Amino acid sequence: MTDARDERPRWLNDLTEALAQQSRLDQVVAIRPGIGARPAAVLILIGDGPEGPEIMFVERAAGMRAHAGQIAFPGGAADADDHDLAETALREATEETGVDRSGIEVLGMLPPAYVEVSGFDVTAVIAWWREPSPVAVMDSREAASIDIVPVAVLTDPAHRALVTHPSGYTGPAFEVNGHLIWGLTAHLLDGVLDLAGWQRPWDRRREVPIPARYLTDRRPNRGGPDAH
Repeated sequence: MTDARDERPRWLNDLTEALAQQSRLDQVVAIRPGIGARPAAVLILIGDGPEGPEIMFVERAAGMRAHAGQIAFPGGAADADDHDLAETALREATEETGVDRSGIEVLGMLPPAYVEVSGFDVTAVIAWWREPSPVAVMDSREAASIDIVPVAVLTDPAHRALVTHPSGYTGPAFEVNGHLIWGLTAHLLDGVLDLAGWQRPWDRRREVPIPARYLTDRRPNRGGPDAH
């Protein structure tokens, strides 16, 4: 009988090994550790594309109350019927993108990260897209588009930068396809790139502005490192 691990590409090896090292996982969310808030989960779905590993993102609908129009991983709040947070991430990804979850293999999870603006502890579920399936926007009230981005594009030094929120918070960012990935999504993405050994050197002095369309919540006490 073939071990499922034998069917994975070799470039997943470092990531799967890192997911068993709790100290490394804790580092990814160290700036915004969970506080026991309401649970939610996102799916970091990694597939094998023409250029090597690639990751699926959704563009959130412009009318959403939190993080409107931003690039994110599919996901949402846990339901009472979800038996664990991996189930939450898979269910939400299916509802948002129509992905066939039977072709997805969960590799592991990061510790929860607290997001003040939404009041959730968000757990990132990392998965291997063993059998890719068609994806598309399932509900225009939640998502505007689906984008599958090669890791080679995400790690291109020309696409890497830092951003500073009006509150003073500074964090990583990725410029991709006319969008800016920042906030929690960028932190989780940056952490996964580290765990997988996929990072490339980039100019950490380079800063870009956060587009005004992403700054939807400028209320006092809503801008710290756990705000987005």
